[in-house]
Amino acid sequence: MCTTCGCGEGETKVDGENLHAHAHARADGTPPGHAPGHDYRPARAGSRRVTLEQDILAKNNAYATQNRDWLAARGSFALNLVSSPGSGKTTLLVKTIEALQGRLSIAVIEGDQQTSHDAERIRATGAPAIQINTGKGCHLDAHMVGHALEKLPLADHAVLMIENVGNLVCPAAFDLGEAGKVVILSVTEGEDKPLKYPDMFRAARLMLLNKCDLLPYLQFDVEQAIACARRVNPLIEVIRVSATTGAGIDEWLAWIEKGAAAARG
Repeated sequence: MCTTCGCGEGETKVDGENLHAHAHARADGTPPGHAPGHDYRPARAGSRRVTLEQDILAKNNAYATQNRDWLAARGSFALNLVSSPGSGKTTLLVKTIEALQGRLSIAVIEGDQQTSHDAERIRATGAPAIQINTGKGCHLDAHMVGHALEKLPLADHAVLMIENVGNLVCPAAFDLGEAGKVVILSVTEGEDKPLKYPDMFRAARLMLLNKCDLLPYLQFDVEQAIACARRVNPLIEVIRVSATTGAGIDEWLAWIEKGAAAARG
């Protein structure tokens, strides 16, 4: 159970296979977090909710550390893409993959409560993608990602894009083993979104201000939105982009390439 939001467990599927329906014995060299005989039974709620939450987050962080070590050993650069539903994450991700073809190898883990629509859109670009369906769950966790890595053909020195479930609350608390979170804020949302959901913007390395081609038709104050983001996270980087017109995409690609080069090194 996710103690942050109360969502249940047991419905998660990785590429259509129930995450808890099989044994977890793994051979050496497989992705992290799956030692033979590990116990992943849901914790039972006791009288101290805070203790239960700490236990779950501690278990997640242990899996995340193993994911991160596994990715680092392969020189892979992993990003956790987070946003509200409808921000344009998947469209932006498709454009990013297409623009980086021939420059970087990219693989994708897609998170949604139901359907494989987004994974199918990614695969249509030629990039490998694994779909995680969380059922009633509202976020990905490191254990799910570790299982997805078992099935994902991730080349050495590749970029791994993890598209999280559309939600600006719970994904902020769950480390997946990524190099950083990238939060996408659409100009069709409110400028004060970073103040309403400060944990997510505080956790992010980069904010992509998306759908900037719509600015002439909206009453959206770009500078105020950036100021709100930097009020909760003074170090957050900001890139203004449009997946439709391509504005800002080169700056975004350069940011990815810089991170990928650092991971290879």
